[in-house]
Formats: sequence, C-alpha cells, structure tokens
Amino acid sequence: MEVILKKNVDKLGYANEVVSVKPGYGRNFLIPQGYAILATASAKKAHEEVMRQKSHKESKMLAEAQELAAKLADLSIRIATKAGENGKIFGSVNNVQLAEALIEAGFEIDRKSLKIKDEPIRELGSFEAEANLYKGVKQSFTFEVVSE
Repeated sequence: MEVILKKNVDKLGYANEVVSVKPGYGRNFLIPQGYAILATASAKKAHEEVMRQKSHKESKMLAEAQELAAKLADLSIRIATKAGENGKIFGSVNNVQLAEALIEAGFEIDRKSLKIKDEPIRELGSFEAEANLYKGVKQSFTFEVVSE
C-alpha cells in the first residue's frame, strides 16, 4: 500500500514523501492519525504539483539548516540543576530541558528533533546530543550539566 506522508514519521519518512507500508499500518494508524493520505492517482498528481511549487523553498531551508548546524557545532550549553554533594542530580535531564536551554541561547529547535545519546542523565558532567535539523542534516553538539 502506498501513502503520501503529511508529517514526519520517525523511521518511516519525511513529510510529502510517497512511501510503501503494510496495509494494516496505513489504514489503522497512519491515515486515522492524520500522518498520511492514501496515494491514489489523483492524489499523486496533486502531490506532484505541490512538490514542484515547494522545490525552490526546500533549497532555501536546506541552506538555513546547514547554517544552523555550523552554529550548533561551536555552541556551549550549560544546564543548571539541583544536585547532591556527590554529583548526583535530583531527577534527570531530558530533551525538554535541553530544548529550553537552546531557546535561551537563541536557537529555536523542537524538542522532538533532539536526541540525548546517554539518556537518562542523572549526574553532573558533559554529555553529547544530536539535533535532526532537516532531511539529512544532523548535528552533534555537547552540553554540560552543572549544579545550581
């Protein structure tokens, strides 16, 4: 079964891609949740027209994502949290706190596109995360968890 994705679906594809999926996955999950539409002949023609109109916009977005990736590579982020005397923090640091720290630093990155490599983080130190900025544009960066 072929569907046209309306939104990015993790491990399947990006928005506006035509992908083949199993019929049950398409009918029971993707289409009812609004992630995809059925790829009929008329839907494919309409999709081709939309893609022609978006082609020049994509090159601009790719350039912006690469520029943002270059800035992220040089970025130093500090996340302050409450910690005990032995370096253990109360709770854990996740991508929500990381996204808030990035917003404070002037980077508008969605928390869903951030992946912390050693999650969950429950101690002070320096850690690595990866931001999925655009199709094929991923950037790793380091951040530091410090005591308040």
